[in-house]
Order: sequence, then structure tokens, then C-alpha cells
Amino acid sequence: MTARKGPSCTIKPRHLHGERIKDEVYRRMFLLEENRPGAEMGLALALLHAWQECDSKQECGEREWLRKISPICLQMIEDFLRARAEARSCGLREVFGSA
Repeated sequence: MTARKGPSCTIKPRHLHGERIKDEVYRRMFLLEENRPGAEMGLALALLHAWQECDSKQECGEREWLRKISPICLQMIEDFLRARAEARSCGLREVFGSA
């Protein structure tokens, strides 16, 4: 009987890092959807970090994903900021927090 060596299919650390980047961006998108204070800045920073990480590597598998998700994230941030400005002008601070 031979001892098992473990899983024969291993996930590359580079792939795991790319998944962590995606998870962080998606997490920040959800927080923005929930109108969490500072979520728009968190999403912007997560996107910048993702692009910075991708640019620092010669081969980045997340580049195409970033090209697709970035315009969506930017639109979310702009819509949030616009809605917050409108709420302030209407006196609806409790909807979007005091920020």
C-alpha cells in the first residue's frame, strides 16, 4: 500500500492572489450597494490596487476582468455620489449617513 501524497491538482499561488483581488473588489461593490459609509472610497482604492497589482506583473490574467469591471465600478461610484449630493440638497441625510 502506498501513502497518499495529497491532491494531485494544485492551485497556483498566482491564481489565488488574483482571486483575492477579485473578491476584494466584489466585496467593496456590495458594501457600496448597501450604502455603507466610505464604501465609494473603498471601492475606488480596491480598483486602484487591482490595476497596480496587474501592471506590476508581466502576465496578468485579471487584466481582461479589470477592463470589464472597472467601468461598472466607476458608474456605481458616480451614481452613489450623485444620489448622496441630491439627498443632501433634499435634506435626506439619514438615507446616506452623515458623510
